[in-house]
Amino acid sequence: MKYFRRISIWILVLLMTKACQKKGQECAVDDEILAIEVDFQLVRLEDKFFQAKTEDEFLNLLDNYPEFAKNYLQVDLYSSKEELIEELIMVNQDSLMMELFDEVQKYFSDLSDLEEQLKVAFKHIKYYYPEFRIPKVYTFVTGFGSDIYLDKEVLVIGLDYYLPFEHRFQPPDLPQYITKRYQKDYLVPMVAMAFSSQFNRTNMGQNNLLAEIIYYGKAYHFTKSILPCTPDEFIIGYTSDEVAACFTHEELIWSHFVENDLLFTTNPFEIRKYIGEAPFTDAISPDAPGRLGRWLGWNIVDDYRFNNNFSLQELMMESDTEKIFRQSGYKPRR
Repeated sequence: MKYFRRISIWILVLLMTKACQKKGQECAVDDEILAIEVDFQLVRLEDKFFQAKTEDEFLNLLDNYPEFAKNYLQVDLYSSKEELIEELIMVNQDSLMMELFDEVQKYFSDLSDLEEQLKVAFKHIKYYYPEFRIPKVYTFVTGFGSDIYLDKEVLVIGLDYYLPFEHRFQPPDLPQYITKRYQKDYLVPMVAMAFSSQFNRTNMGQNNLLAEIIYYGKAYHFTKSILPCTPDEFIIGYTSDEVAACFTHEELIWSHFVENDLLFTTNPFEIRKYIGEAPFTDAISPDAPGRLGRWLGWNIVDDYRFNNNFSLQELMMESDTEKIFRQSGYKPRR
């Protein structure tokens, strides 16, 4: 494409972009938000479950943590609690699971930072949504069964997913360009993204690319709103260089969508090119990061809220994606 020469302008501009970035800025959370009381405690269930040895000890755990047993372990699907306990004992005795638990213990010996970050995130959600009820929050070693499980009652964080990228234990069914995002710094933003779906009233019935990019744009905007001091790269899962390059090429990215009349396409294959997980957005450039449609949606949603002085609640409740796009007044930054 004429505006994305394959000599990788994408990479060459990074030094100039970095030179223009503001330095020395500090982020501070509003005192009014910090003063909000939240009833929250992080419970390390991996410790309790791997320390249990007998049937009675497991039965006590199921009784002491009924939401976890019902919602996450789905005890009601078993003919009896004893049947579930048999499976749990087998897991505890599996040599690889024991080794995985030991590695999680080493790498996540102290979760005080995680607990504090979650607490601040919950304070922000309560600030915007006073009726919000914080679920029971547990960490667990899932055997790479689930990274984040969330419903109205329970949040379960699979710590095994967040071992270092170079660790010998990695999620077996994910490509490396995705597992690189499963690091400590991305954990709380991933949790916040999961919570965003509870408030995101986006009409997906049109089945077009615009609906998809607005949905994700609202999710990222919500995440940034409750984690205002979190760098953008940890929210969208890009590197800092990729974020910088996206803003540098914003006008060219937008031109690609306009010139190819993409916003209202309903072709699922076209939509996946710009929304789906991929190491790069090849339709634009092999140097462009994947999921560029989501990044573009984030910018459109930002403009919609701030150009119209809407509250976060008003933004998240608006379901009309075309209205959001029209009233955003979105234009690439120059």
